[in-house]
Amino acid sequence: MAYCIDLFSPETYEAFGRSSRDISGFRLRHKTIAHRIKPGDNFVCYLTRVSRWFGLLEVVEGPFISDQPIFVAENDPFVVRFRVRPKVWLNIDNAVPIHDEGVWNGLSFTQGLGKGSLGWTGKVRGSLVRLDDCDGKFLAELLEAQARQGKVYPLDEQDRRKLVTHIVNRPDKVVTVSVPESTVSEVEEIETETRESTKIQALIARIGARMGLSIWIPRGDRGAVLKEWKDQDHLLDRLPLNYDDTTLRTIEQIDVLWLKGRSIVRAFEVEHTTSVYSGILRVADLLALQPNMDIKLHIVAPETKREKVFQEVRRPVFSLLERGPLAEYCTYLSYDSLRELGAQRHLAHLSDSVLDEYAEEAE
Repeated sequence: MAYCIDLFSPETYEAFGRSSRDISGFRLRHKTIAHRIKPGDNFVCYLTRVSRWFGLLEVVEGPFISDQPIFVAENDPFVVRFRVRPKVWLNIDNAVPIHDEGVWNGLSFTQGLGKGSLGWTGKVRGSLVRLDDCDGKFLAELLEAQARQGKVYPLDEQDRRKLVTHIVNRPDKVVTVSVPESTVSEVEEIETETRESTKIQALIARIGARMGLSIWIPRGDRGAVLKEWKDQDHLLDRLPLNYDDTTLRTIEQIDVLWLKGRSIVRAFEVEHTTSVYSGILRVADLLALQPNMDIKLHIVAPETKREKVFQEVRRPVFSLLERGPLAEYCTYLSYDSLRELGAQRHLAHLSDSVLDEYAEEAE
């Protein structure tokens, strides 16, 4: 029996709760990892934004592919599915916060960390991540006990704001968006050595090159990046693309591009500033100019900027792009996850699709 994480946003939690709760769906990019799940395994349900454990679902059958809507009217993105039996399903105010003392000290990936640490968040970055057996059993017993006891964990005002749903009505569907609150702007520290974001640019370039891909770095960044990444054999001097000048100028400014032949396969914007606006605007500009361009888009930022990235990607203005809401095409990659990937010995034998195991979506 294995235990895997099943991530829910507040919106999918509410929708699944209103359904018969016998089908759990995942995005198509989870298809490969889904085949590792067997009947009898358990999904341990985790609520994003408020960081709470709330459910336990036993796998009965699957995986199978279906685009029949589960609990939305149309365009349901959760097409990789399992039939499940709900063993525990808690209300949000009964869901157990991961920062609860007993939980924090009981999980192998949080015990020993300070409460302000973000070192544990990689474990809950995506659905179908397998938990260590000891953690899975611990959470299963915790949730079953909580279902009997019904202890209340009151939501504070900040958490309640995170649960508020805002929607935009597109011609083709209804989209959930975020409306970020105004924050006091911070002054960026002047760094005397190479900026961390430049090191991450170099790391992304190095990973792509080791996979045999061609790399594009904006000309203005090359001097700094090449101090960190010495392999120039895979660096392109010009982009082999046939677009209009406006599109080309936009593409050329993206922090890192991975290309295979004459096609862009991945585009990365590295966000190290407080606002995390510039890179998101650039990828939105690209989609506005070329709505049919089929490339994977990633915003790369420190763990401390994770929620900020998700908030900005889900702004109302980005929900109205012709191709579809930006949140459906642009994912988040943490600095730590890229460092983890970059440390793998066999990168030369991997394809770029391995990034999908590290990328997080703005649910």
